[in-house]
Amino acid sequence: MYISVEQVSKRYESRAGPIDALAPISCEIAENEFVSIVGPSGCGKSTLLMIISGLLSSSAGTVRIKSTLVDAPYTKLGFVFQQDVLLDWRNVLQNVLLQAQVRRLDRKLATVRAKELLQLVGLEGFENRYPYELSGGMRQRVAICRALLHDPDLLLMDEPFGALDAIARDQLNEDLLRYRDRARKTIVFVTHSIQEAVFLSDRILVMSPRPGRIESIVEIDLPRPRRLTIRETPEFGAHVGRIIRTFESVGVFRKG
Repeated sequence: MYISVEQVSKRYESRAGPIDALAPISCEIAENEFVSIVGPSGCGKSTLLMIISGLLSSSAGTVRIKSTLVDAPYTKLGFVFQQDVLLDWRNVLQNVLLQAQVRRLDRKLATVRAKELLQLVGLEGFENRYPYELSGGMRQRVAICRALLHDPDLLLMDEPFGALDAIARDQLNEDLLRYRDRARKTIVFVTHSIQEAVFLSDRILVMSPRPGRIESIVEIDLPRPRRLTIRETPEFGAHVGRIIRTFESVGVFRKG
């Protein structure tokens, strides 16, 4: 198994007392699988992703990636956050190449790959533009290219499209699937959107309110490659309905 999460929990200490963010969670993610994590705000989705990356330690339990115990930041991955965190004083190409600078990659080879990635996401010709000259969707494309520059096998994405308008979000959903189908990466994707999770995923981990636990795992058997029009099909709607009913059962949604 590519990622193994075993009885992972997280407790934060506060002045008012301890806060249990994650109940013990166990799950496995296969190589080249696209897994989304959905749940209400504060249920520990981002916490779980940070623990998988090694950027945050768990209170109990273990995470292994390719049988390697994650007890420090795991460097063989790419991470895309909700905010693009581009550097305003660097142009698009320079922002992507920041990854090469930090990892001390060969500059010439990294520049070639950076330009290929920018072309893949529709930003060819924007290499010399600065972040303030880009739309929100374009900025997030740059952030994705930066995360992929070193060609990681694993990509972690924490609500990367949450701040975008609906049209930009739909386009980036299609861009991400096109890249994933071409490159065959393992992707773990956190989102609040049930529809987005169903469109993108092979499986969905549905989480309860805090302390977050996995209430159900939904297999998405929709054919690939997928286009946005698949959201109009009864099969797509059935998956969405199943997740909504799970949320109703744990009190996330109130029944009418």
